Amino acid sequence: VIGLSFRKDIWFKHLQLYPAADHKPTLTPMHDCLLKKAGEQGHAFTFDIPVNLPCSVTLQPGPDDAGKACGVDFEVKTYISDVADPEEKLDKKDTARLIVRKIQFAPDATGAPGPKADICKSFMMSDKPVHLEASLDKEIYYHGDPINVNVKVKNETTKTVTKIKVTVDQTTDVVLYSADKYTKTVLCQEFGETIEANSTFDKSLTITPLLADNKEKRGLALDGRLKDEDTNLASNTIMRDGMDKEVLGILVSYKIKVNLMVSSGGLLGGLTASDVQDLPYLINCQSRTDVVRVQCLSLVVANFCITK
Repeated sequence: VIGLSFRKDIWFKHLQLYPAADHKPTLTPMHDCLLKKAGEQGHAFTFDIPVNLPCSVTLQPGPDDAGKACGVDFEVKTYISDVADPEEKLDKKDTARLIVRKIQFAPDATGAPGPKADICKSFMMSDKPVHLEASLDKEIYYHGDPINVNVKVKNETTKTVTKIKVTVDQTTDVVLYSADKYTKTVLCQEFGETIEANSTFDKSLTITPLLADNKEKRGLALDGRLKDEDTNLASNTIMRDGMDKEVLGILVSYKIKVNLMVSSGGLLGGLTASDVQDLPYLINCQSRTDVVRVQCLSLVVANFCITK
């Protein structure tokens, strides 16, 4: 913003490793391996990141963007100094830095049923409606998992539905410095399904939103940095009781929309915002250790909303 950089420290922890203080960590096999390499000059340490802190999120930069990308990250910094004050101005040659990625974990199954929502909409100049029901087959999905959207349609009108369009939108809310919220489409897929007048339709449509299909989209929220090979689309932000929204820095959510297209063209029934309904559910868009939680399933003629 006009050449200025915004930065806010959301969490800080300071440990003195030498001379030996009260910090005596429980050594792990990795500690033993590193200490063996470092010899007598090695000093082991551990630290715990509080649960209510945000996960690592980076906004994908554009090809012409320079400097550090906008995001939330965690840094481990060790330094040598004559003073134990962490606010002391340090020389670069006396410090070492390491970026740590904080990710989410979700269980393989929660036992909860998948979400379901339905809507009934009439055409102008028609006395009979089209009824649409959409649902997911489970509560949690991981990155790379196919998402099965179960669609049921009862078409009581004289019009023909020519295709079904499914889109997945990612909404990013940067709360660090302002109410900066914007939406990016991460998947748009059309299914050539025909639903004749006065007929029914019942089928599962499969979609798989992936970062691999969106690497050129500037501003897309990612789990960590793009240069990391295991980076995926950012997981949904989980809001727990007692969490400060501003401390989270960047909030990420997703919305899955299912639209029915009719023979006369245009959206089915010209839905407005008042037609949207919400239903809670979870989606995990990370590898088996990361979760994307979908907390809203809304309909625009079946509109699913994913919230981390």
